[in-house]
Amino acid sequence: NNPRHLKKHERNLKRKQRKLSRKQKGSNSRQKARRLVARVHSKIANTRADFLHKLSRKIVNENQVIVVENLAVKNMVKNHSLAKAISDVGWGMFLTMLKYKAEAEGKIYLEVDRFFPSTHLCSETLLPFPKMGLDVRSFECPQCGQIHDRDINAAINLKNEGLRILASGTGATASGGNVRPKGGRIRSTLPEAIPIEARSHSSIALR
Repeated sequence: NNPRHLKKHERNLKRKQRKLSRKQKGSNSRQKARRLVARVHSKIANTRADFLHKLSRKIVNENQVIVVENLAVKNMVKNHSLAKAISDVGWGMFLTMLKYKAEAEGKIYLEVDRFFPSTHLCSETLLPFPKMGLDVRSFECPQCGQIHDRDINAAINLKNEGLRILASGTGATASGGNVRPKGGRIRSTLPEAIPIEARSHSSIALR
């Protein structure tokens, strides 16, 4: 789950910031209010980091192969409608944690290119779909008739593409060796994580 509990701290931050804005510049009370705002900022950062450490540890412990879609996070935060959600989740920090923990455990961390159309393929038939707006959360495949959850369908496609890259030896960098990718990068605010058994190894795709 996304760290929605951060909203509690954010509400507290807004209250503290409003109080700060009402204090007279240069006054002792303003300095005190500024310290209280800084303390809440620190609490938000610590809460987020703790959440991401625990989540990344759980994912690495439970899976041998971790596949992510490698998105250009820096470009995404320029989108005002996405920036806050991405920043709240700390997606770049989360991927860094996943990668170094997977490497430390000798497990495979694989990035699938951000141009791989994970959202625009039926995971059953591989039938391509036209681009959908972010407000479209499910769709029906006209060929197989299944109604797909957008995020779960995309995660299955990413998992399959990651395993294909591993099997073909083309593509991304994985912990445990080079697998040089033809596809590769990541996406979303905190991930929809779908664990799936791949042969004798568990794998997970994140988006």
